[in-house]
Amino acid sequence: MTSHPRIAIIGAGPGGLTLARILHQAGVHTTIFEREEHSLARPQGGTLDLHAESGQLALRRAGLHEEFSKIARYEDQGSRLYDKDGTLIFADDDADESDRPEVDRTALRQTLLASLPAEMIRWDRGLHAVRPLDDGTYELVFESSTTGPFDLVVGADGSWSKVRPLVSSYRPQYSGITFIEFGIDDVDESHPELAALVGRGKIGVEADGRGLIVQRNGNAHLRGYAIFRVPTEWAERTFDFASPAKTRARLAAEFEGWAPSIVGLIEASNDHIVPRPIYALPVGHHWQNRIGITLLGDAAHVMSPFGGEGVNAAMLDAAELARQLLENDDWKVAVKTYEAEMFERVVEPAEHAAEAVATELSHLGAELSLQHYQAHLDARLQGSAA
Repeated sequence: MTSHPRIAIIGAGPGGLTLARILHQAGVHTTIFEREEHSLARPQGGTLDLHAESGQLALRRAGLHEEFSKIARYEDQGSRLYDKDGTLIFADDDADESDRPEVDRTALRQTLLASLPAEMIRWDRGLHAVRPLDDGTYELVFESSTTGPFDLVVGADGSWSKVRPLVSSYRPQYSGITFIEFGIDDVDESHPELAALVGRGKIGVEADGRGLIVQRNGNAHLRGYAIFRVPTEWAERTFDFASPAKTRARLAAEFEGWAPSIVGLIEASNDHIVPRPIYALPVGHHWQNRIGITLLGDAAHVMSPFGGEGVNAAMLDAAELARQLLENDDWKVAVKTYEAEMFERVVEPAEHAAEAVATELSHLGAELSLQHYQAHLDARLQGSAA
């Protein structure tokens, strides 16, 4: 690479930070702009599993796999499926040797942040617009300031990207599925019976056109999602989120007739109860290359969380964009090549995620979920045998 473009990365999530880290190792400077005031300004979400061929690969290229091994929870990869009566119908509790260890999102982000010079990240910079300049570069417009110019602006700013409109008119569409997120603190001490129900990993329950997913996070925390196929505005109309106690009681009432042990997961939850409507871009979303602008992660291809690909895809995007920038003498060719390969790479996982949304909460109840759990177990056992 004969010359380095001036690069702005919008968003200090796993994708943007991975890109910055890999380029930083190679001596390529970037500046990251993040709307949050600091790294712990808000919860980063629950646990996620990093796949060997994507998220973990990106961390290896970033020189952070050893640091990752210190925060990865190999023991929390189990899966269980219950029916609404509380009967266990599937269990894979011996998954600690699988290659998709769990990691808390906050811990992953902190690991990436610690690998970068603090001055590379500009906090409290909520982007208003990216403004093209006459010479082909871009400046960034914030609430009270403007900065630039930059040769390359990378939108790593999530589902509602402010960079995306420069290359694509598409906006994420509501999938028909809404999650209501809740959590249980210090579950091993405060609710040992619920800790035993969930075990070391996650559980799923599906019946009567609704579902629950509860997953073990670090520090003895359970994070749960009540799942409904409803109109977009249903959650805000149904629940008084300003009153956690009322919301908790109303949410538990949605599962009337289910086993007390299952409903108890909701009744024991803390006051952090929030709606999460699920949005996605169309399968095959792409754009015509525009010099100086590109996207990665959810900004490029947000999909439903059912396939577990979101952060993994974002980190692999970052690793591949960095690779192209470092291996090509012409950074413009590098970006164009990255985009072409990324468009093709994400089609299959996006199709799987879209299919999962379409079949979630179907009249078949837990039958399809059981097939999915069993297929995952079979694949893991075949991999171990090989």
